[in-house]
Parts: sequence; structure tokens; C-alpha cells
Amino acid sequence: MPACCDPGRAVSISAAMSDPAHRWLARLPNALTIARLAALPLFWWVLLEAHHGRSALAFVVFGVASLTDWFDGWLARRYGSFSRFGRLADPLADRLLIDSAVILLWHHGRLPLLAPALIIGRDVVLALGIGSAARHGYELSVVYLGKTATAALMVGLGFMLLLPRSASWPPVLFWAGLALSLAAGCVYLVSVRARSRRPQPQPQVEGPRNG
Repeated sequence: MPACCDPGRAVSISAAMSDPAHRWLARLPNALTIARLAALPLFWWVLLEAHHGRSALAFVVFGVASLTDWFDGWLARRYGSFSRFGRLADPLADRLLIDSAVILLWHHGRLPLLAPALIIGRDVVLALGIGSAARHGYELSVVYLGKTATAALMVGLGFMLLLPRSASWPPVLFWAGLALSLAAGCVYLVSVRARSRRPQPQPQVEGPRNG
């Protein structure tokens, strides 16, 4: 049962938030999202200068940023610290991290042009869908398909930054994650279309996170 519908869970969160340490932890998810956004220029510069698109430092920056994505989500759920900023900035940080890695790997010849075309096209279509959902009073929420896609994309791209071209499994994982991401996008858009036809839409629709 969600915390909003579970009185015991709601009381425990409220009690925890009265503790200064817990209040600090509740603010940490947004701080991690801001740090992830701030790390993007460093990641871009390191990968742009990398030889043949391989860089241990780019791998570390990308890996740490990817792990903070999971960690800030866990903290937000643990302490009930959801905010409008987090709902907007967290998926934006994910998309900028993943999309920029795809573009720069294409720049280095590690991925074909189809990869950035598909992933950027997906994000543009989803952005339009999010706008339509907002006009109908819907709010984007996460489905496991989108979370799985994001995890596959991050692991595949991360190890492409570290391993040589001869390593075949990271690109395979990337393409699998991209396929899941496209499927999750379709699920979300179909949900938006179906609910937009209802006379009294529900407040939330399921959709991909940012995968």
C-alpha cells in the first residue's frame, strides 16, 4: 500500500521528519540530482577528449552519476521526500546523462547514427506526451519497464566507456535497453491517449521514468 494510503506509514514518516538528521536526509535526493546535473559538463569534456571514446574517468563519472540516480530515488521513497523539483529535475538529469553519452559515443564512432536518432526522437515524443498529460491533469509516474530500460542503458553505456570495441556485450545491452525504453515510451503514450478520452481523468498515469 502506498505511504499516502497507509496511516501507519504516514505517521512513521512524519515522526522521522521531526529528527534533524532525517530532515537532512530528506533534502539529500534533490541535492544529489543537482550534483548530477553539475557533473554533466565534466563528463562531456572528459568523454569528448577521450581516445576512441574510452576513458576510465568518464566511466567513473558516469557510474557515480548513475548510482546517485538509484540512491536519490531510494531516499525519496524511504523518507517520503517527493517534490515538484525532484519530479522534473531527476528524469531530466537522467536523460541528459544518457543522451549525451549516446551522442558522444556516436561522435567517436562507437555507435551508429541510428542510436542518437532513436533515443532523442523518443525523448522529444515523450516530452510532447508529458505536455499533453499535464494539460489533462495527469502526472508522470514510473513503471518497472522504464526502470529496467534505464538500468540496462546505464550499464551498457557505462561499460562501453571503459571497455574496448572488441567487448561485444555492452553494445548488446545498450540496444536491449533502448528497445525496452521505446516499448516503455509506447506504454506511456497509449496510457495518456486512453485516459485523455475519459470525462474525469485520474490524477496519475503510468509511464517510463526516463529510460
